[in-house]
Amino acid sequence: MSSETGNAGLASKRLAASIDKSRGLFRELLVRLVPASGASLDQYNRYLTMQFHLTREVQTYFIAAAGHRDLARRRQLRRFLTEFANEEELHYLVAANDLSALGMEVGPTPIDVVLWHSYFKSIVAQRPFIRLGAACILENISGGEARSETNRALKAPFLTRANSKFLVLHQHETLPHGDQILDALDRANLTDEHLADLEFGASVGTVIYLRMAEWALDPSTLSALADTQDTVDAEERNRISRTAVAADQSVSIA
Repeated sequence: MSSETGNAGLASKRLAASIDKSRGLFRELLVRLVPASGASLDQYNRYLTMQFHLTREVQTYFIAAAGHRDLARRRQLRRFLTEFANEEELHYLVAANDLSALGMEVGPTPIDVVLWHSYFKSIVAQRPFIRLGAACILENISGGEARSETNRALKAPFLTRANSKFLVLHQHETLPHGDQILDALDRANLTDEHLADLEFGASVGTVIYLRMAEWALDPSTLSALADTQDTVDAEERNRISRTAVAADQSVSIA
């Protein structure tokens, strides 16, 4: 039988080891694949392409999680997730606009992004805390022991304010989402089952995110054998163009 008693504040403690593990693995990936001078233009192109497809319609996950019956008496968490969905919704357009500033277009969807969405879309409505555990990894993986290598990767000479807005957002200096989501979960007084799902989701999120990151940094990786053939269609390209200014104005960039 599950128990909520005494579980307030436990989410961040239960996820600490998973977050630390993800950061160590991410750091190893960056050390292995990013040149000393910083990420190459091709790596940056692939990274933004991956992030575009990963974050497009990301709000649907958090809205679905917010609507789960287990949040009926956890209104503060429900409110946080709804606001989080609104904040994240247009970030994919920022990634596309950064590519446009470099004279590049969004590429096809990496197969690991397809796998990410296939898995989490199939489970979020019934077990939302699995997806929220993965979110905790996404929002925290570049911190801690990975931060110095992340910063080194971002020292590439071609990066400017005009083409790095997505990076600025996800360094979390103005929007500390990594801390915010953990704090919201801590205050929700979750059950043991919820906490177990958070941990499992963090493990799944780590595995698939590192596969996506490796695809971005290494075009010879195994995942590249199954690159999809889809492209961003004309309607989506027009939407990116039409909403470029709106997307930039909807997020806070220091």
